[in-house]
Order: sequence, then C-alpha cells, then structure tokens
Amino acid sequence: MTIRGFDHVCIAVRDLDAAARGWQRLLGREAPDEVYEVAAEAIRVYRYDLDRVGLELVASTRPDGPVARFIERHGEGVLLLALAVDDAAAERDRLEGLGLPLVGGLRPFRGGRYTFVHPSAMNGVLLELVDGGAG
Repeated sequence: MTIRGFDHVCIAVRDLDAAARGWQRLLGREAPDEVYEVAAEAIRVYRYDLDRVGLELVASTRPDGPVARFIERHGEGVLLLALAVDDAAAERDRLEGLGLPLVGGLRPFRGGRYTFVHPSAMNGVLLELVDGGAG
C-alpha cells in the first residue's frame, strides 16, 4: 500500500452548527473552509483544512442514515480516519485479496475515489482510503 499520509479525521455530530461553534473558536476560524453534502452517504460536511490534514464535522441528512445510526450506537465522536493513497481501487482489490472486510464498494467523489475498511479489521476504527481529489 502506498500511503501518502492522513487525509482527514471525521467527527460525527448531531448538529453541525452547534459543533462548529466550538471547533471554530479552537481553530480561530469564522467558518468552515468548505461545506458540502454527499448524497450517497446521506451526510452534510463542514470541512476545515489544517496544514496537511482535514478535519470534517459530519451530520446525517436522514434519520436512518449511516452517521445517524453511528451516533445512535456510539454517540458523537470520531467516526473515521482517512488515509490518502495513490490508487483506492488497487488498494481495495489488494485488501479484498487479503480477506479484509470492506464496507460497500469503490465510490467516486470530487475527481477521486474512496472506499472503506470495516472497523472489525482495524481495532474498531472505520478506515477510509482516498485518492485523487477525494476527501
């Protein structure tokens, strides 16, 4: 695997605006660097670019979405760690060949692709592998 480093840390929150107020005070920011939605994941994202690693606050856009289910089971907090890789498709194929449990398929996003490794293989941490413009 060619890991270039951390891409972002994702924190699941119930209320983006309420969560953002605390983070923005800490970071000395007036607003997120970027706000977007990912329909395939049923999430709305506030992203902060911090040197080489992003911080993403995510909230569910549906009461039955994956992030809503995560918060229901675990409460608010770290949802996933994302690693930047050279080729998410090749890494997905390699990990699948090793028998690691994966979540969903390879997904296109922002000029790149991403995929997930199931938390059962990563000591309880959902791992996202992203390439290109994903993030």
